[in-house]
Amino acid sequence: MLTCHDHLPYDLSSFQASLVSVLEQEGVPVEAVVVDARGSGAPPDFLPAAYAADGRVIHLPGDHPDRAARHSAALRHANGDWILLIDNEPANVVLRRWAVRAMLMAARRRRRAGLVYADYCRVDGEARRAVHLLDHHPGRLRETFDTGPVLLLPVRALREAGGVNPRFKIADLYDLRLRIAERYDLVHLGAGRDGELYEVHAPAAGHDVFDYLLADRAAQAEFEQALTGHLQRTGAWLDPDLPLRRVTYTPTQEERFRQCRASVVIPVNRRPEFIGTAIESALAQTVPEIEVIVVVNGGEADPTTEAVQAYLPGGSRHDPAAPPVRLLVLDVNNIGLCLNAGIEAARGKYYVQLDSDDRLKPDAVERLLAVLDSDPGTGMVIGSYEVWELDPATGRASRRADLPVVRHEEWTPDNGRNNLLRTNGAGAPRAAHIKVIREVGGFGLNDDPHCRNYGEDYDLVLRISERYRIGRVTEPVYDVVRHSGGTDHTIDQATIDRNDNAKDHLRRQALRRRQALNRRQARRRALSRTAQSTGRKPGDRSTQ
Repeated sequence: MLTCHDHLPYDLSSFQASLVSVLEQEGVPVEAVVVDARGSGAPPDFLPAAYAADGRVIHLPGDHPDRAARHSAALRHANGDWILLIDNEPANVVLRRWAVRAMLMAARRRRRAGLVYADYCRVDGEARRAVHLLDHHPGRLRETFDTGPVLLLPVRALREAGGVNPRFKIADLYDLRLRIAERYDLVHLGAGRDGELYEVHAPAAGHDVFDYLLADRAAQAEFEQALTGHLQRTGAWLDPDLPLRRVTYTPTQEERFRQCRASVVIPVNRRPEFIGTAIESALAQTVPEIEVIVVVNGGEADPTTEAVQAYLPGGSRHDPAAPPVRLLVLDVNNIGLCLNAGIEAARGKYYVQLDSDDRLKPDAVERLLAVLDSDPGTGMVIGSYEVWELDPATGRASRRADLPVVRHEEWTPDNGRNNLLRTNGAGAPRAAHIKVIREVGGFGLNDDPHCRNYGEDYDLVLRISERYRIGRVTEPVYDVVRHSGGTDHTIDQATIDRNDNAKDHLRRQALRRRQALNRRQARRRALSRTAQSTGRKPGDRSTQ
């Protein structure tokens, strides 16, 4: 199945090469269904002269307004038992002659194979780069999970999954993948040297952690709808009416927190040039009943230690009238360990996040705590932030005008904790009851697969959201400062894959917890209904 229209980012001869690579597959009888979106009168001018009389090409000219409509049209006219869906609209795709044969062999080795995808080669001019995809598992809930543009699907799996949903103009393939994964296995065909099954002719895409901010909101809504349906069908969706826990304190505990309402914890490793700005943004808060805990995890030799000591009693920057600054020095570079050590040492009622190269706006703590104080069912609150860029020549930061305020609008009151399962960001800054953080086990310590100082906070947000409400502050209360030394500024593909593996594993764990939570809740409701019908209390085993 291929698509042809006037807006393909390559010429007709390249499209012809793609079509020929389909028709010349080794040892596999194939037909090519070409959905032509150039109008009902479009001629088959893409067909090379040598194949003009080839009855294996099915030409479907028409308007076909979106990708879902194009795929649906192709499926209606396909005659094979297997569908090779080629998403050739973003870039030209050329198959190797044994590609389909290999994918069919892989599918037939597994009785429950519902989709086969394969590693490929990206060609940019003279440059060639192998693209190695990740293996699928139930936690791969991101719409950005890459299966490549060539998918082999058995027709029976497509039918059971309901085909391509015409409601989704952009999330059609995402929804289809989720539906097939509910019933079948997704098989990844890897590649060794020169073992890729096809070529994608396009420049390599750059990576920017803020790309999603410019994504179309309608597309995001479609992805959310597709995921919601998947979670509901698999028993992992958290109903907004699911009973939540409440955070309570004794009068004695409340009295103890009068002097210190919040602990701002800053983990840091070898950033003496940034830490002062971060500390001073915390000391300038409109809420004075706070403390700042800086956890240096580079040991005594870390130059950040000396920079922090300037804010301690006797230091050149110490202000006795300002909130206290405390210093912990660890000799292990483990962010989760840093955060947990800071939480253990904290005297405050609430934890407030601050990264060492970022800044709190003066009213950040006041706004975050106001939400926590207003509702005992809220265990954590997530704010909004602006993105700033540091000029290495001047050392000054300026607001990125091309990026909107990051509000993480997927955090809707009804569906935020479900939608979190498809997004890599959990929002910032975060504040939470310290007792709630301790209750759910604290931050990860690289004790989950693939986590290497990554994902420890995402895991915490997932766990808290399963027990408590997540509050929101939509005004910007935080500055994320981008610079060349930032961990997400320049990142290679191996690190991207490792990070994706880490969070996808955490999602898989979250799915299991949520399914178990829903089963327990269903049992409670069943017991309650039984008790109401018999007049007995739940758990009463007496008989008459």
